[in-house]
Amino acid sequence: MSRSSAKGRCQILALSDATGATAEMVVRAALAQFQVAEVDIRRLPNIRTVDEVRCAIDVAHANHAIIVHTLVSEALRQAVLREGRERGVETIDLIGPLLLRLSDQLRVAPLLQPGLFRQLGQEYLQRIEAIEYTVKHDDGQHPLGLDHADIVLVGISRTSKTPLSIYLAGRGWRVANVPVILNLPLPSRLMTIDQNRVVGLIVGVDRLVELRRVRLERKHAPVAEAYAEAEKVRAELAYSRLLFRKAGWPVIDMTSKSIEEAASELLALTVASETAQRVKRTRTSGKSRGRT
Repeated sequence: MSRSSAKGRCQILALSDATGATAEMVVRAALAQFQVAEVDIRRLPNIRTVDEVRCAIDVAHANHAIIVHTLVSEALRQAVLREGRERGVETIDLIGPLLLRLSDQLRVAPLLQPGLFRQLGQEYLQRIEAIEYTVKHDDGQHPLGLDHADIVLVGISRTSKTPLSIYLAGRGWRVANVPVILNLPLPSRLMTIDQNRVVGLIVGVDRLVELRRVRLERKHAPVAEAYAEAEKVRAELAYSRLLFRKAGWPVIDMTSKSIEEAASELLALTVASETAQRVKRTRTSGKSRGRT
């Protein structure tokens, strides 16, 4: 039987329990090996029941089409195979054999949850977006974009603002970091965003002096000798603490913490701060209603 529609064009139905994008992509990759143009690919997404499988088989039968599918449900895959044979519709299972072989090799049963690949793709794109944002807003760049940050780190030079920012961005958080410069005000935009998102960073004097001296030893480092002097470091730390105290921001001491430890502490602080503010707003709202 010729697998072509009434108009003479070959038709392929891409069945999926999600969007059908993966099935269509695989079909197009295979079609690239053939010098033909008369092929219609039609997606039939969100197939979740045997009745929907039967409807898809009816459509394929009426249009002399073949079915290519990425259904993760064993019951639905069997329904496609059974109904296709009964109606003379050719069906191609793209994922079933692979799931079976992987399950044998990994010795783990598949989750068989529709749409997981799409969710993983969205999470990946969110991480990429977070990293792009974080790199763009490193070291005080683009302060107008601070209101789009999930977290803002503030601290003097060498308090691990950038490494911590990049680590958090890799986990999907959009992080900006802002440097504290002795006797200079912080960007005004920083004071207008949600203050629950802002965290100050400090490092002990001795450790900070050590870190700055290492930087000075790099010949290309564009910093003055006073940069690593203990007196100047103490003054900068005192000034940053003053700013943090006035703003009411939580502070993390990075002196002996790994980036992973600091990230865990920071996320706990921001979640706790947001929860406290939510409770405060609820209480305020309740008192307001009580006075009306």
